[in-house]
Amino acid sequence: MGKALLFVGGTRSGKSGMALRWAEAQAPHRLYLATGRADDEEMTARIARHKAERGSGWLCSEEPLDPAAVLAGVARKSAGGSDNCAAGVVLLDCVSLWVANLMAADMAEKDILDRVDALAAVIADYPLPLVLVSVEAGLGMVAMSSLGRRFQDTLGLANQALARVCDTVLFVSCGLPLVLKGQLPEEIC
Repeated sequence: MGKALLFVGGTRSGKSGMALRWAEAQAPHRLYLATGRADDEEMTARIARHKAERGSGWLCSEEPLDPAAVLAGVARKSAGGSDNCAAGVVLLDCVSLWVANLMAADMAEKDILDRVDALAAVIADYPLPLVLVSVEAGLGMVAMSSLGRRFQDTLGLANQALARVCDTVLFVSCGLPLVLKGQLPEEIC
């Protein structure tokens, strides 16, 4: 059974960099499961910056709506010893963009949380090391719009569900990790 980590924190907190370092220490061949979509110039630049931060040894799969299906497929290939599965670790970046994508697809909160539960079920039995990244949306003030409040609420519930099935949960602020569950991995120190 693999080990699952969840990094949560604010924007530019350092969580993605720590997740990358941890994944790179796990295996020479890694899968970056991206949920972001390049819908505008700023997001296109952000995605390009993330790609540049990853060195060699990374495969990339872009799945904005159903990362659980990609993870399940990688797990099946891994269990079958398939040569098509070169990944020894998977990094899912990020849960918060995934939830936003589902909301943009007009999914109801219950349907989104059903998808989160499906992802949590995959994580609970995942055979490879797995790291997830998500924004912690509950530290600021209550959002001014109903859409913003709905996003905060849904993401907060999603983060809780995923934290329950992860072995380690780390909160990252100012580039520093704080252990919420499990132990601090030496690979990110």
